[in-house]
Amino acid sequence: MITAKKKKIIVGITGASGAIYAKSLLQKLSLVPEQIEICNIIFSEYGKAVWKHELAEDKIDDIPFTVYDNKDFFAPFASGSSKYDIMLICPCTMGTMGRIASGIANDLISRSADVMLKERRKLILLIREMPLNLIHLNNMKIVTEAGGIICPASPSFYSLPSSLNEIVETVTNRLLNLAGFEIDSYRWSE
Repeated sequence: MITAKKKKIIVGITGASGAIYAKSLLQKLSLVPEQIEICNIIFSEYGKAVWKHELAEDKIDDIPFTVYDNKDFFAPFASGSSKYDIMLICPCTMGTMGRIASGIANDLISRSADVMLKERRKLILLIREMPLNLIHLNNMKIVTEAGGIICPASPSFYSLPSSLNEIVETVTNRLLNLAGFEIDSYRWSE
């Protein structure tokens, strides 16, 4: 039997509406410890504010992973030598994506994303915005050409979700599948 390598993962949580996606993602990651070597979290300042606004009952202090300050450039994953495998930004603001597309690494989230791209490792941005303007589309193109994956927070309905949480999970399950995690989720025609 071949044992899959455990993943070193970074999760960036920015100030786009959709903190429920980040909450679902962190819950699902906590259910697969056998697939994770380490999971570190970074909140932007507005990511914390949106989390508190949209998920008032859920405390940031209750997150079961190590949380780094967005200004902490001494975090291990601020350098490619740390060899993290995956970075998920969930949700990802258009401003964060724009800074990544432009190579502006002025905080730990954008620096970590820059490291993932330069090291040719997996970077996935769960964008949560509509409608999109041409600047957004061009930034998506640039990030994609640099090796990142743009994953719109677009729920699917063919699994017939019956609750808000099940709708959210159609997105976070897809995000985790893109990241290479083995999770139980709905598969079309299976």
